[in-house]
Amino acid sequence: MKLASMSSCLDMSDIVKLLFIGDIVGKPGREITRRVLPELARTHDIDLVIANVENAAGGNGITRDVGESLRDYGIQVMTTGNHVWDKKEALSYILDEPRLLRPANYPKGVPGQGHFLARTTQGIPIGVVNVMGRIFMNPLDNPFVVVENDIATLRSTEEKCIILVDIHAEATSEKKAMGWHLDGKVTAVVGTHTHVQTADETILPHGTAYITDVGMTGPHDSIIGVSIKPVLQRFINGLPARFDTATGNPRLNAVVISADINTCHATSIERIDLSEEDIEP
Repeated sequence: MKLASMSSCLDMSDIVKLLFIGDIVGKPGREITRRVLPELARTHDIDLVIANVENAAGGNGITRDVGESLRDYGIQVMTTGNHVWDKKEALSYILDEPRLLRPANYPKGVPGQGHFLARTTQGIPIGVVNVMGRIFMNPLDNPFVVVENDIATLRSTEEKCIILVDIHAEATSEKKAMGWHLDGKVTAVVGTHTHVQTADETILPHGTAYITDVGMTGPHDSIIGVSIKPVLQRFINGLPARFDTATGNPRLNAVVISADINTCHATSIERIDLSEEDIEP
């Protein structure tokens, strides 16, 4: 675990803490979340838990049953990305569950929403925005324009609102650009999609917490969550192969972000990389 922070003499009553869990992959990811999350949330005094869940059902997509299980585990807002529609029932589930987001830059008329306004048990408003990059990804609407529209919508409801943005993108450059684009405009910009946790967590000059990729919650003895052998064979001979979710070495990757409720600026961002054994029962 590593901590990036800004020096402050804030009263702790002015601080809210967010836990963002990196891409949950299949049953191994769900199971380690179930086992680790309660103690992790207690240890860090977390006020709101957010997770990217687009690979939570069988390694691809999200279903109603899986989503409801993750909610029972303590996840309060769920973000997604390019795999959001891999399970057909997501099309109906997302209409019934406003806390399940899809990227905001999908075209108008696509089911679901790209932002959600949550509240902590103390009533503090926390906005979550989900956008998807376009480099090496589906050619959606411009995320740099769309994200500002969703931020404005949240602020029209709660002017003083802590806001976290999940940018689900392939290219590091696009994620870094989004961080600088939103520095001072939101509390945090976190990257997802590549399933490899980066070591560049920081507080940008105007108070926005940033990390290029939160990482993967799932089997780390794998190739980004998939069983090693078929992926290797695909790279070697180029032939189609069945990709199954791996099982070995499940780990939870996440970040804990602390923010000042008066300024809505981040005060620290801490990177988390845990196995089941790292948390005492």
